[in-house]
Amino acid sequence: MSKHYDVVVLGASVGALATAALLARRSWRVVVLGQGFRPAVYTYDGLPLARRPFTFLAASSPAWRRVLIELAQSQSFRRHARSLEPQLQLLTPRLRLSVSSDPTLLGREIDREFPEVRRVVDELAAELARTNQVVDAAFEQDVVWPPGTFWERRETARAAAGLPDIHPRPPTPGSARGPDRDLLAEFPREHMFRAVVETPARFASDLGASLPVFALARLYGAWTRGVVELARGEADLVEFLVDRVQAHGGEARLGDAATHVTARYGNATGVRVDGDDDVTGVQFVVTDLGSPDLLDLATEYRPSRRALDARPSLDVVARRFVTSLLVRDEGVPEALATEAFLLADPKRGRPEVHLQKAAVPSAIPGTTLLVAETLVGAEHLPGPGNAQALDGIRAAVVATVEAYLPYVERHYLAIDSPHDGLPLWDHRSGRRVLVERPMLRAGRGSVEAEAMEPVFSPDRRTAPGPLVGEPLRYPLGRTFGVGKSVLPALGQEGQLLAAWSVARTITRTDRRKEKMRREMWSKVDLG
Repeated sequence: MSKHYDVVVLGASVGALATAALLARRSWRVVVLGQGFRPAVYTYDGLPLARRPFTFLAASSPAWRRVLIELAQSQSFRRHARSLEPQLQLLTPRLRLSVSSDPTLLGREIDREFPEVRRVVDELAAELARTNQVVDAAFEQDVVWPPGTFWERRETARAAAGLPDIHPRPPTPGSARGPDRDLLAEFPREHMFRAVVETPARFASDLGASLPVFALARLYGAWTRGVVELARGEADLVEFLVDRVQAHGGEARLGDAATHVTARYGNATGVRVDGDDDVTGVQFVVTDLGSPDLLDLATEYRPSRRALDARPSLDVVARRFVTSLLVRDEGVPEALATEAFLLADPKRGRPEVHLQKAAVPSAIPGTTLLVAETLVGAEHLPGPGNAQALDGIRAAVVATVEAYLPYVERHYLAIDSPHDGLPLWDHRSGRRVLVERPMLRAGRGSVEAEAMEPVFSPDRRTAPGPLVGEPLRYPLGRTFGVGKSVLPALGQEGQLLAAWSVARTITRTDRRKEKMRREMWSKVDLG
């Protein structure tokens, strides 16, 4: 082996990069491999387009504050972030509700749209505030989420003792566990305000099943407690964390990927980087891939039947389909918030859409990039070599945007989705011109259809709790997961909790570095 690192991190998600930055800060020799990472923005002929929307909901989480404090970057990050006002909007053809962090402004919106449930809304807001205050206190503690060993379970159980509805209810006949308490029980069954709470939470979560009441409270709370925007969106956060990795002696090679993970005696010992002849030796492997994908890289390792049976079943039940619409500013209503949700209209075939005004600098003044995201169910997911299953999804999303934003179709410049493999729609001439995908190669666009981000559904008969998907420790020894599959119900906050937990677990294997870390806490920026 020509090279050796203490830790190799596969992936460039917020969980993977946060883990790398923490371990580099704690004097571990770290290298980050992007593992197929693609920047959020690509271009065609100078026109910016997006692979995915980016909303940093976890900026208000105690997990992110702990990361910033240890990296001594609290003040620096504040300079990068800008608070959004309003936090989000919910739109139907007959309704426009702007959700503000200012209780007075929010009260006016509720009085205008839902006067009949004003009292219930106020009671819900008070309950959410109490719940999230308790959760913040628990997530501020230095414990492992989700726990694996006996001692971790004891520590985490102590921290989670006051959390509401975090543990599964006792089973009822014919089911794996009892039903969760309904957070919205005081609202009529078909009342529109249920969608006001559930829709933003559903898009923020990586859980495809109905959200546990704890996750619903946490995610809706994240949307309403103070959403921040970064000047260049996801690119700013990636650059911020990569800079921290490199500042503490780590390496970041986001264009590289591991093609093989070597194993010996049941533990990971190295990775083969694409294009390298030699294996790079490692002590630990951390990844945002799911455990099946990591095991596919470790071809010489055969997990025991017991290890496979103990791993919770995790199914992909939906994926995120993204469409970019670059439009002139005249086509975007001035009242449209940066974050908006277009509620579904099944009778007209309109899907539910998360619509974002992307924080992307454009080479063309007077234009806005709208990024429309919808969840595509299993019935529309393409099989091997069958992209036709996605035919019509882009058109349905565009039709939905047109129904909610009058006259936007007169101001299109370009429309594209990286997921369906169809040509880009160029509207600059005033009519639709199809641009074949090879023409997007120069702007880092994809020639083939790109994989959509998954949404998971853990089997509750095997999962250890309503928030948990996969355990932190993967079947191959010395490998850990910090991706969306670990705590899918909590979205970005779940990734950060997993990142802190993995960094803590690895640090504790070296008593010298653990002692250095404890001493460092007396010197770091306390926010």
